[in-house]
Amino acid sequence: MEPIVKGMQGPAVEDVQSRLAILGFEIDAAEREQKLFGDSTAQAVSTFRNDNELTLGDEVDMACWSALVDASYRLGDRTLYLRLPNFHGADVRALQQALNVLGFACGVDDGYFGPHTEAALQQFQENVGLFADGMAFQDTFAYIARLRHVWEGKPSVVEAEERIGFARASEVLERYHIAVIGEDPIARAVASRMWNIASATTETSGMVLCDRSIPEGMDLVLELSSSDLPEDAAPRPTIVLAECSNLTQRLSTAFAAAKSKPALIRIELTGITGYDGMFTSSDAQTLAVRLLDGVCAALND
Repeated sequence: MEPIVKGMQGPAVEDVQSRLAILGFEIDAAEREQKLFGDSTAQAVSTFRNDNELTLGDEVDMACWSALVDASYRLGDRTLYLRLPNFHGADVRALQQALNVLGFACGVDDGYFGPHTEAALQQFQENVGLFADGMAFQDTFAYIARLRHVWEGKPSVVEAEERIGFARASEVLERYHIAVIGEDPIARAVASRMWNIASATTETSGMVLCDRSIPEGMDLVLELSSSDLPEDAAPRPTIVLAECSNLTQRLSTAFAAAKSKPALIRIELTGITGYDGMFTSSDAQTLAVRLLDGVCAALND
């Protein structure tokens, strides 16, 4: 886009002024009436750029415009859900803060609607009796607004277990070829969710969902199962998720100890999948997010 600069006049300037006003900046009434990029508009842009760690100046270039659009979103302005590229903006950050304070941890509120935010949103929706689809419509926003007195202005409380950022996760998924196998219906549901999240994280993800036929060129094979390894089976690197307090370290150790490629790691979901036939998509999503996050953190060297 061509920069919007001092002296310009018209709809583009009016849009900039409206967004700045939403953020609390004062624009001269005459400038707003004339849709004129005057002194007060330039001062507001300059302050906004400084506050958002952009290069100093008073023009609205692409970087400033993107930051201004992000900052001017308010919770409820748009439907939020997991997509690629991720939704990002002040409305996402507000949603993340609310979820974290209310006890549905989604990691650091960075303003990006990623898989952690989707999983936390599904848990919140289940908790209040909504359809847990991980999509924030007006019914979800209504519950968030009803609880505003509980979460607004309070610091986020995130889970202690390591969470890897979006950019680092993308880099790992693009660098490594990872096959995921689900041995049974529950394990396949989790494996499928892992693949979906990886694909939503980067279009060039190296993660593949497969059966017993493992493609060539894999670096890592994750074998998911809801049952114990049969007694007559040969020993293999195994992580029992219910007994694991540091998944990242366990995965990193098993991967480093592998004597050949692909490294084969069995992950047993025993002890955490006893849902008496009520294993939901939200349960699968929660496990998938934890596992994928652990894998990306473990391979992020």
